[in-house]
Amino acid sequence: MSAPSRPARRARDLGIVVGPTPTGPLNALTDVPGIRVGHATVRTRSDVHSGVTAVVPDGVRPGAPVPAGVFVGNGYGKLIGSTQLAELGELETPVLLTSTLSAFRVADALVGWVLEQPGCESVLSLNPVVGECNDGYLSDIRSRPVREEHVRAALDGASTGPVAEGCVGAGTGTVALGFKAGLGTSSRTPEVTGRRFTVGALVQANFGGTLRVLGRTLDGSAPASETGSCMIVVATDAPLGARQLARVARRAVFALARTGAAYSHGSGDYAVAFTTTRPGTAPPLADADLSPLFEAVLDAVEEAVLNSLLAATTTTGKAGRTVPALPADRLHADHP
Repeated sequence: MSAPSRPARRARDLGIVVGPTPTGPLNALTDVPGIRVGHATVRTRSDVHSGVTAVVPDGVRPGAPVPAGVFVGNGYGKLIGSTQLAELGELETPVLLTSTLSAFRVADALVGWVLEQPGCESVLSLNPVVGECNDGYLSDIRSRPVREEHVRAALDGASTGPVAEGCVGAGTGTVALGFKAGLGTSSRTPEVTGRRFTVGALVQANFGGTLRVLGRTLDGSAPASETGSCMIVVATDAPLGARQLARVARRAVFALARTGAAYSHGSGDYAVAFTTTRPGTAPPLADADLSPLFEAVLDAVEEAVLNSLLAATTTTGKAGRTVPALPADRLHADHP
C-alpha cells in the first residue's frame, strides 16, 4: 500500500529551471501537436505496483508511419520492436511502456488494438514498440499483472492536455537515484533558423546513481537499481529524418548523466525519438542547425527526471519494502 498522496509538485514549482529555452504551455510531451498520452495503473494487491503508459501519435499505423530513431545506451533491457525501428527509421504503432515481465503481453495486446484500427483491415505484419523497466523491488513482477484490458484502457484513454506524473502507469513501481520515482515529462520550444519548434520528453525513471540537482548532490536511502531499464520517449514537430532522430535519441540518454545516473551493468538505458512532421510536408533541417534541438532535449529530459521524483509518493510494496519520496524541502534549501 502507498502513503497518503500529496499534491504533485514539479521542479519549476520549487524555482528549479533547467536551461534557458522556454517550455511549451504544459511543459509536457503533449505540447507537441498530435501527441496523446494515457495511463493504466495496476494495484490489484498490496504487493503489486505496476501499470502501462501509452504515447499515441495521431494517425500513426502500418502504412502511415512517422520518422523515428532509437538509441541504446546500455542494451540490458527489452525494447520490443527496436531492430525494425533502427533498420527502417519508422514508427508505425504507439509507444508503450510497462514492467519487464509484462512487456510481452503488452506487445501482444498492442498488436490486437492496432489491427482493429481503421485502415488496418488488410495489415499482415506490424512492429509494436514496447519498452520496460523492472519494478520488481516494490511489485510482484512475476505475477505479470498488466493485462490486455489495461493496455486498451491506456490507449483508448490517451489524451492531450496535462500528463500525470509520478506513481502512475508504467511509473507506479519504479525507483531512481535512491528515491521513489515514476513518470516525468517536460518540453522545450527551441528556435531553429527562424522557426519555432516543440520538443517533448517522457521519462520512465528507474535507475541507480546519486541525484544531482543543478550540480548539487542529494543522497537517497533506497538501494541502487541494478535492473532498471530507464526508458525515454522524445517527440518533436521539427522536420527531421530518421538518422537525425537517432542523434536526438542519443542526447536523451546522455541527459541522464546530468541527473546523476550511474549507467550500471543491469540498467538498460533506451531512448526512442520521433517526429510528427511527415517527410515532404516541411523543409527539412540541416544537420548544422540541430544544436538548439539537442540542447532542448538535454534540458527537457533532465527536468522530466526531476519531475518524476517530485511527483512520486512514498510507497510500501512487496515484502514490506518502503521507498521514500524525495523530500522537496531539501530542494528548497538548495534552491531558495
